Amino acid sequence: MIKERIIELGLEMLAEEFGEEKVRRAVEAVKRFEVEVPSWVFGVFGAGRFGEYVPSGAARNIFEKLDDASVVHRLTGATPRVAMHMLWDFSKDGYEADFELAKKVKEEARQRGLDIGAINPTYFLRGSHRGSFSAAEEKVRKRYIEQTVLAAKIARELAEGLLTLWFPDGSLYPGQIELRDAYKNLRESLEISCRDIPEEVRILIEYKVFEPGTYSTTVPDWGTAVLLAKGLGPNVGVLVDLGHHHHGTNVEQIVSILIAEGIPAGFHFNTRYAADDDHAVEPNPENARIFYELVKGDVLFNSDPSKNWAYMIDQCSARENRMHAILHSVDSLQKSLAKAFLVDRDLLVKYQGEDEIILANRVFNDALMDADVRPIVAKARLEKGLPIDPVAEYVRSGYQRKIELARSKK
Repeated sequence: MIKERIIELGLEMLAEEFGEEKVRRAVEAVKRFEVEVPSWVFGVFGAGRFGEYVPSGAARNIFEKLDDASVVHRLTGATPRVAMHMLWDFSKDGYEADFELAKKVKEEARQRGLDIGAINPTYFLRGSHRGSFSAAEEKVRKRYIEQTVLAAKIARELAEGLLTLWFPDGSLYPGQIELRDAYKNLRESLEISCRDIPEEVRILIEYKVFEPGTYSTTVPDWGTAVLLAKGLGPNVGVLVDLGHHHHGTNVEQIVSILIAEGIPAGFHFNTRYAADDDHAVEPNPENARIFYELVKGDVLFNSDPSKNWAYMIDQCSARENRMHAILHSVDSLQKSLAKAFLVDRDLLVKYQGEDEIILANRVFNDALMDADVRPIVAKARLEKGLPIDPVAEYVRSGYQRKIELARSKK
């Protein structure tokens, strides 16, 4: 095939610049890389937040979400697990979660060649307008504590043993709530929850600078998440979401510090341009630099699984075709990963030691900004018997037309 010849020429050029060993290691890394996809990307995108827009062919229930997720995995070979939200995926009424329904979802996932990934308690639906774990009302906190303990049971018995927590708690105006009381309530609710959660369940606490609390968010930054995690036990860590930072934040530095401190952690990948958009991932320099820190920090393919971070995509934007978007995200992550493996660390260390600032930067950017790694990603896919371009293959497959017809019916 002419495309395959172009791929081989591209690999030869990359090997000439970076060395055959680095190129081969990059190919193997792409072949091994796995990332969880979110169940919510396949369904109705956030309802009222997006003006009730429903993308054509959107999944109407968790089982149709699994159908779509299985297509993504077949095309990419990189997404064997699906992250779940308790009240979107394991609930009949959107208010209480159902363990038996979760068992059914597990069975259906297995039938499609998938598994359940991270479990996300849903703290932002009915009854949470005044907060969840930080709410002044004890009965509200109790409800969410019970859901969290149930989520841990599902994570332990039916999934991968990973619980990820994001709290929508905060305030819109100064004086609306007592900031210290809100934090103390949230911390105490976490402590109560953790008493009934076994240590083999990993818990990651997510932070966010705003939304929906535009004046204050109760877990506003990674430092707060670290403080909470350190007070709860060795199985509790921090979840970094790329979109949950102020513009200009050096996210890769946060990643490097968490690794240096040995704090359990994970990543929610997405792209944002203004606030928290949760767009599909793009292969931009920031993502490449983040992957460099993950690779260098040995938290990606560590032989001790307990040292590896958890990797998930979290996107939910309204207007794009959701299948195109998630496939594009996986493709982008694989490209960023490949670039990280091309960095000439020996030469970089040499220039760093000699205080050659610009030369060090150029070595870094040769791989992370300038290298065209599409041949590496394509080679990895060919060796796994996968389509070279999963997005193009999806367009050709006719699956989109199929689900649009099937799901338009009452």
